[in-house]
Amino acid sequence: MKRRKLGTQGLVVSEQGLGCMGMSEFYGATDEAESIATLNRAIELGIDFFDTSDMYGPYKNEELLGKAFGGRRDEVIIATKFGIQRDPTTETGRSINGRPEYVNEACDGSLKRLGIECIDLYYQHRVDSNVPIEETVGAMARLVEAGKVRYLGLSEAAPDTIRRAHSVHPISALQTEYSLWSRDPEDEILATVRELGIGFVAYSPLGRGFLTGQIRTIDDLAPDDFRRYSPRFQGENFAKNLELVARVTEIAREKGVTTGQLALAWVLAQGEDIVPIPGTKRRRYLEENAAASQIRLTNQLTEGDLARIDELAPKDAAAGTRYPEAMMRFVNM
Repeated sequence: MKRRKLGTQGLVVSEQGLGCMGMSEFYGATDEAESIATLNRAIELGIDFFDTSDMYGPYKNEELLGKAFGGRRDEVIIATKFGIQRDPTTETGRSINGRPEYVNEACDGSLKRLGIECIDLYYQHRVDSNVPIEETVGAMARLVEAGKVRYLGLSEAAPDTIRRAHSVHPISALQTEYSLWSRDPEDEILATVRELGIGFVAYSPLGRGFLTGQIRTIDDLAPDDFRRYSPRFQGENFAKNLELVARVTEIAREKGVTTGQLALAWVLAQGEDIVPIPGTKRRRYLEENAAASQIRLTNQLTEGDLARIDELAPKDAAAGTRYPEAMMRFVNM
């Protein structure tokens, strides 16, 4: 698998990473043995960039990666995040914490759970509107100085926030949702990070699985799957979004690839500074996703194809917001 640069500070990763969140919660039942097998298979396929967070589980996902990569530290690049705190008394309670004293505390916890001495890429998971970004990033910069972190990142940050953060310490990567049904970064975000020399990490590049074409009804999701509460998976929005997937599927069939592979290849084609991190907890889907990189390498996806995809799946084509209203409030606009 080819490699791509994230930022200008020296971070280089596989052109696809692996989102690990679903291995621990949110997407129905989990299987630790299969998750570990999937993580190890990713390395065999040339993927070395793994994305987690202290809030996944919570904590369980970092512990899983620590267990899986115990003897393979030199083969992996680990990105984790801090800033979203879970309310232990409720299933859905969340708060954002960007206070400088918390930054160091959160980092120490992640290092312990991951079983490593230094985090390769450390993101602020969500921007704390009550704490100036300069203070949060200042604390993150001190982690770099202390040797606890190599590179810094932000997630779901607005252009002005990115600029202010980058003026305190170089930001190597911005992580934001980006796919054929979430093209908001094209408004200002991509131009901003490119101007500043910041890499872009696209999470949910398959639309939380919807763009694979495998989800046909809401009953295809487990009863405890959090996507059941996503506006895009509900009612009329679900039906309209199925029409979008059908249009993408038409092109995929012509190319002899899966719908998900075409959607992922589209993200990869949006720039050499973009690294998608499709998430999965199963080897067979991992292998399917990894094969999407070959679509561009073998010229199966032409400029004409990209133009046609833009026509059939234009910006703002998806029905419904990315998150429920309560979670959208945490997105820095």
